[in-house]
Amino acid sequence: MQDLHKSFGDHPVLRGVNLEVTEGTTCVLMGVSGSGKTVLMKHLVGLLQPDRGSVRVDGEDLSKLGEAGMDALRRKLGILFQANALFDSLTVYDNVAFPLRERTRMSEDEIREAVNKALAVVSLSHASQKFPGELSGGMQKRVGFARAAILQPKLLLYDDPTAGLDPLTTASVNEVIFTGKQQLGATSLVITPDVASAFRVGDVLALMHEGRVVEMGPPDQFRRSEHPAVKAFLHTWLQRQAQRAR
Repeated sequence: MQDLHKSFGDHPVLRGVNLEVTEGTTCVLMGVSGSGKTVLMKHLVGLLQPDRGSVRVDGEDLSKLGEAGMDALRRKLGILFQANALFDSLTVYDNVAFPLRERTRMSEDEIREAVNKALAVVSLSHASQKFPGELSGGMQKRVGFARAAILQPKLLLYDDPTAGLDPLTTASVNEVIFTGKQQLGATSLVITPDVASAFRVGDVLALMHEGRVVEMGPPDQFRRSEHPAVKAFLHTWLQRQAQRAR
C-alpha cells in the first residue's frame, strides 16, 4: 500500500497509509478501535476502492484488475474472519471442503484427502463430523483457519483473530498463526489490538494511529519506539495487564 487515502463523506479514515509486508513474514497491524485497520483490510481484498493511492497484492495493482482479475487474485488469499464465518448447517468437514467444491474441479476422493490433511494440521481430525455450534471458540477458529488455508493461499489475512477469547484459547489461535507460516510458508497480515499476541506471532509490528502507520519494525525496535502514539498504546496495554493481575 502506498499513500492510501479513504474518506466516508467528510470523515477521513485513511490519511496516507504506507505499508509493505515482506514475502514469507507475519506482519501484525495494531491500533485502537477506529484507527482504520478494518477499512485497510477491505482495500486489500477489493471490497473498497481508495480515494487516492495504490494497493498492490502479490505484485498486482488492484485498481487495474477487472472482475476476473480480482477473482483470480482472491484465490491467492485466505481470510480468517473475527467471527469465523462458518456455515452453522454444515459439518466441520463440509465447511473446510466448501472452497474446494466451489473453486476447483477436484474429485470427492481428492477433496477428502485434502480436507483430512487440513484438519490434521490443526488437530481436529476427531471433529470432522461435528457442527460449529458443538465446538469451543478456539476450535471454531481452527476450523476457520483450515478452510482459509485449504487452497494453499500465498497471503493469509487475520481479522482480529483473538477478539473476546480467553487466554488459553488465544494461545491456541496464536499457534494457528504460526502454523500458517510454517506449514504454508504464507505471507500473513494479522489485524488486532492484542499486544501480547502481536509480540508472540509477529516478525514485524506496525501501529495505525489516526489513519496512518506511524511505526513499523521488528518487535524489539517497536518496543523501543519513541513515537508518542506507540508509547501511549503500549503504556495503556501495560496498565490494563496490571489491573487484570490484581
